[in-house]
Amino acid sequence: MALTESLDRGATDVPLIEQTIGDFFDDMARRQGDRDALVSAHEGRRLSYVELQREADLLASALLSLGLDPGDRVGIWSHNNVAWVLMQLATAKVGIVLVNINPAYRTAELEYALNKVGCKALVTMQRFKTSDYVGMLRELAPELNAAQPGALQAARLPHLRTVAWIDVEGQGDEQPGLMRFSALLNQGRVDDPRVSEVAKTLQATDPVNIQFTSGTTGFPKGATLTHRNILNNGFFIGECMKLTPEDRLCIPVPLYHCFGMVLGNLACLTHGATIVYPNDGFDPLTVLQTVQAERCTGLHGVPTMFIAELDHPRFAEFDLSSLRTGIMAGSPCPTEVMKRVVDQMHLREITIAYGMTETSPVSCQSSTDTPLDKRVSTVGQVQPHLQVKIVDPETGAIVAPGMSGELCTHGYSVMHGYWEDEEKTREAIDAEGWMHTGDLATMDTEGYVNIVGRIKDLVIRGGENIYPREIEEFLYRHPKIQDVQVVGLPDKKYGEELCAWIIPKPGQQLEADEVRDFCKGQIAHYKVPRYIEFVKEFPMTVTGKIQKFKIRDAMKQQLGINEEKTA
Repeated sequence: MALTESLDRGATDVPLIEQTIGDFFDDMARRQGDRDALVSAHEGRRLSYVELQREADLLASALLSLGLDPGDRVGIWSHNNVAWVLMQLATAKVGIVLVNINPAYRTAELEYALNKVGCKALVTMQRFKTSDYVGMLRELAPELNAAQPGALQAARLPHLRTVAWIDVEGQGDEQPGLMRFSALLNQGRVDDPRVSEVAKTLQATDPVNIQFTSGTTGFPKGATLTHRNILNNGFFIGECMKLTPEDRLCIPVPLYHCFGMVLGNLACLTHGATIVYPNDGFDPLTVLQTVQAERCTGLHGVPTMFIAELDHPRFAEFDLSSLRTGIMAGSPCPTEVMKRVVDQMHLREITIAYGMTETSPVSCQSSTDTPLDKRVSTVGQVQPHLQVKIVDPETGAIVAPGMSGELCTHGYSVMHGYWEDEEKTREAIDAEGWMHTGDLATMDTEGYVNIVGRIKDLVIRGGENIYPREIEEFLYRHPKIQDVQVVGLPDKKYGEELCAWIIPKPGQQLEADEVRDFCKGQIAHYKVPRYIEFVKEFPMTVTGKIQKFKIRDAMKQQLGINEEKTA
């Protein structure tokens, strides 16, 4: 039945899961015991469901032995590895709230995050590439040098008592004041009765995870998510992909973000599928190698990751024929890139997912049988047990199909709230429980949603509303353009002018006039970018989200634009 307004409701025929993550995982381990649960290629480790369950139980027991109680917060500051998923499962089993710390954080950000939520323990990498994580911790807490492991008392980190560093057992130097993760694991006991006793007291609606949103202004907010939030979201994401125990999902996206830990880990664990980590951080070559070696059937990534894989000079060497499905998400997915992924990587059933951390994260997703034209041009339809609507940002009224407005989400996936920040929570979630995303979208009469940009990214040039996403999609058609981002810059005459940052395809030379000529007669004159810059990369977060505000800032500085003078 065709929609008469931009409001749609998801199916409810499959009931919501009302178990905790720990209970659901234990049930899965009983059914899938000997099957591969986890393959960590860079660590050379392979764990069956029973083996993963045993190590998670050991770690849960060890965390209780540190004196941690249900509701306490424990941080994980690491790229992808076995320790990360063990922390995800073990904390959930005993009601401890796992706090995801961005590996890109430095001392001031780490200090803020740990103190904001009162982390009592932290598990961290020792180092990664040029980042010395233990060194940053010692800078923040010099008391570590003299502390006994588990007895830290630091002036700048008053809540933190224990720090464990992720080691390869039997290797690496001892770290004064820190505990090896392998030693922490060995403190646990198999069949520790305390673990099952605590599990009986837990509710699906209890908070289980805190993720800091990467806002462009102000301090990050701690989005607090429950078992019910992320377990159900992971399950329905896997349903859209038609995951089964036969699937092996390659996860090169970071676990500290919802993409890795929910769309990746929990989608697999709720379907008895296999989690495959190709590396600790993203590297296109190891992704291609791992997909081939492990015969992966699924692959996740943000658009920039898929572009890097497709354009890798050795791409043609690899047999990717085992691939079937996966998810492209994290930032707007260019139509041309989607077509290449389907055609060249065998991902005929790849899906698009849309969401935000505050909604666990996915609200809309295409499915494996969504028609290709809808799959490459929309973010799919509303997920089960959720509602989405498009409203006028000024009045809050639901708009007609095809009209642009703010996307709002309602249902089980909406976060518990921002940690100890009722004011910001009320700003984001209205009195009726709708999460206001800040994204501009349209919905057609079948309920397919298209994201057209961020409210704050909307460019108004001479009174004309311009959505940068539309211009980006057009420019992706140029045969020499690999990637493009469009932003608005202040302008005295028109209020704003368009600026395009373009990454040419490898080996291609491109001139600004070529780009303008490509636009002439194809798009309205006011949509043709005035400023065109050719760059090698975009400023982005660790998860691959483009930081458009940094593009704007760089261009304003380069052009000597003073917003006060142009206002």
